[in-house]
Amino acid sequence: MSSRVSKADYYEILGVSPEASDQELKSAYRKLALKHHPDRNPGIHAAEEKFKEASEAYQVLSDPDKRAAYDRYGHAGLNGHGSGFGGGPFAGGVDIGDIFGDLFGEMFNVGGGSPRASRQKRGDDLRFDLGLDFEAAVFGSETEVKIRRLETCAACHGRGSASGRGPSTCGQCQGRGQVRYQQGFFSVARACGACGGTGSVIGDPCQTCRGQTRVNSEFKLNVKVPAGVENGTRIRYAGEGDAGRSGGPRGDLFIVLSVRPHDLFERKGNDLHCVIPISFPQAALGDEFEIPGIDGPVTLKVPEGTQSGRELRVRGRGVPYLNDKGRGDLIVKVLVQIPRKLSRAQRELVNKLAESITVDNKPTSPSLLEKMKDLFN
Repeated sequence: MSSRVSKADYYEILGVSPEASDQELKSAYRKLALKHHPDRNPGIHAAEEKFKEASEAYQVLSDPDKRAAYDRYGHAGLNGHGSGFGGGPFAGGVDIGDIFGDLFGEMFNVGGGSPRASRQKRGDDLRFDLGLDFEAAVFGSETEVKIRRLETCAACHGRGSASGRGPSTCGQCQGRGQVRYQQGFFSVARACGACGGTGSVIGDPCQTCRGQTRVNSEFKLNVKVPAGVENGTRIRYAGEGDAGRSGGPRGDLFIVLSVRPHDLFERKGNDLHCVIPISFPQAALGDEFEIPGIDGPVTLKVPEGTQSGRELRVRGRGVPYLNDKGRGDLIVKVLVQIPRKLSRAQRELVNKLAESITVDNKPTSPSLLEKMKDLFN
């Protein structure tokens, strides 16, 4: 089975979370488009590739239907939606003047101080690798899995302190979550090391969670695998990841599918491939017989005069299209088997056949041996 290089995650390309709003997506894309635009980086191939990646990611995520399909099944969910981008250098109708306006406005905005870091923090995303039989990936399946994740501590209700008073203001940063350092003419803000950027510390940690506000837990999830998934397909369950901190939202859970190979069939796209041996009489005279299919017997018609290695196509007996109607095809490669030993009667029949072919089908062009002689001469 051919290997493919997996594409980068669109959210990672834009540098945003899966919950990013349309405005956040647009802002992130504008910054990347301005930074890597070919006009600003003439002759730099790496910048051009990053610009194309950002444009493709924004076009998909800015479209509600494409984004929903991508969030649920990853890149595999875009097969029926078209993941390419086009329509000019800035997908989604983004104006270069608008980009410059927004960015320069941010660059030269000197008013106001540093915002206080939010104490709420979104939970981490989780990944669970699920192994599937070949048939389960082709026709879909449903299974129950056990997932370990972080839950809000019930003993302290997520406050982290034994007394229940919750955290107190960090004395290092005075609750700002940031500390500033002077470097020449510039003032640089960094996350406070004492509180980790939260602006608060816990003086009397909870004995159950030890001040971490969350504890390890296990829950069961019923995973529904749709028909037509392939190896590496990602299914997203929003809000099923780790619990957030201080009332922050949960992360997401990603089920990544690993499809086990089949003894007879090999998948290429939505087509199934297999190899079936046939006899010399079947190849010469043609035949019609049943062979095993992924979902039951399949009638294979072998035309008269079929050569060894020929591929025969059976329409609609392949893999269903993910989130779409129809199926791929079953492609059967036939290999003509020559018997290793012949009985005396069989040998006589083959000799008669050979004589009849020699008499009735006199070659009109030089034999293979003569062609080889001419080649070497």
